[in-house]
Amino acid sequence: MITKKRKVANTKVDANKAYTLKEASTLVKDINTTKFDSSVDIHVKLGVDPKKADQAIRGTVSLPHGTGKTKKVLVLCTPDKEAEANAAGADFVGLDEFITKIEGGWTDIDVIVATPSVMPKLGRLGKVLGPRNLMPNPKTGTVTNDVAGAVKDLKGGKIAFKVDKVGIIHASIGRVSFAPEKLAENCQELINALIKLKPSTSKGTYLKGVSMASTMSPGIMIDTKSVQN
Repeated sequence: MITKKRKVANTKVDANKAYTLKEASTLVKDINTTKFDSSVDIHVKLGVDPKKADQAIRGTVSLPHGTGKTKKVLVLCTPDKEAEANAAGADFVGLDEFITKIEGGWTDIDVIVATPSVMPKLGRLGKVLGPRNLMPNPKTGTVTNDVAGAVKDLKGGKIAFKVDKVGIIHASIGRVSFAPEKLAENCQELINALIKLKPSTSKGTYLKGVSMASTMSPGIMIDTKSVQN
């Protein structure tokens, strides 16, 4: 069942048109139908084969204007790192007690940062953390001895991204309350990061498609030429 608001929103988006990033960032605010401050998401179709290790794109990027959401960060570390993690603003800090909680199904967090020395203890948490994309990983900067730096980055707007099995990157780049310019700048920062990660083995068109949508809104197709500087 399509709501009246969604029907109106659908009429404002030309499904056959590729909008510039600037146009899309303005339009996504206009077609929002929710009463809450919806997330604005970007979906990027890449010309890669995720089954090949060198084309399984993943990484991090610090969005200039953040995501509009404060992440809950858990730091798993030895006692000598706890004060550093707490001072940096971590929401939860510890080790064994949190491993036990996670084994019991607790995942009320957005990101886990771990020091390299404790990673062997996290192996048995794979079944819980893996499906939720919460397992710390050196490639995303969440396995590090610099726990303070990692926490500050994550609280300041650093996001992780990973290509899915059909070659698409999904990422939140802000909220509908953001000014169009801020949405556009956040989106461009993500695209720039993806372009830098283009594998040398990727043939043909790399940036195949980009779309923007807010929660419950229709997708807006973006002209890939408008995001390639």
